[in-house]
Amino acid sequence: DGTKSGPYHEWDTPNPQSMKFRPGRTLLGADERGRDFPNPETAAASPLAAALFAVDGVSGVFIGPDFITVTKTEDADWRHVKPMTLGVIADHLAADLPIFAPSEPAARAAETDLSDYEGEDREVVEAIIQVLDERVRPAVAADGGDISFRYFEARTGVVFLKMHGACSGCPSSTMTLKAGIENML
Repeated sequence: DGTKSGPYHEWDTPNPQSMKFRPGRTLLGADERGRDFPNPETAAASPLAAALFAVDGVSGVFIGPDFITVTKTEDADWRHVKPMTLGVIADHLAADLPIFAPSEPAARAAETDLSDYEGEDREVVEAIIQVLDERVRPAVAADGGDISFRYFEARTGVVFLKMHGACSGCPSSTMTLKAGIENML
């Protein structure tokens, strides 16, 4: 469902503004979560993300375990953005430059603070997180994104999630949430 290009592979995502780049190597530690850089101001934590924001037309960067999702502005054309993006990624990794600033703590796959939940509510939240981690996150990562649990409102039964990478702002995200994740939960 994607195209291959040189030693790096790029895949189209369901979001026409985002493209997933797979450099063929691991980018995060085993216990780290993906990192979202939704604008240039947040990119100080990642020299790679900062370098990608220097590409004209780049509006967002998500660094996953073994992929980088780049989101472009609506008026930018992938014919111009893609080769520049591939060049930045290849040059950065070939020079063995750090992906994250040395002073930046890793985004650990830390357990959600369950201290706000008791009894049955806690069991519900644990089950929600398990479904997200085991069934939803791998599927969303395949499309160049990630999803994280925010909180559960026990009174209404509403679960609050956050979409990252290609999933953030994707035209298909409402359908993904409604038809897929909501039914699983």
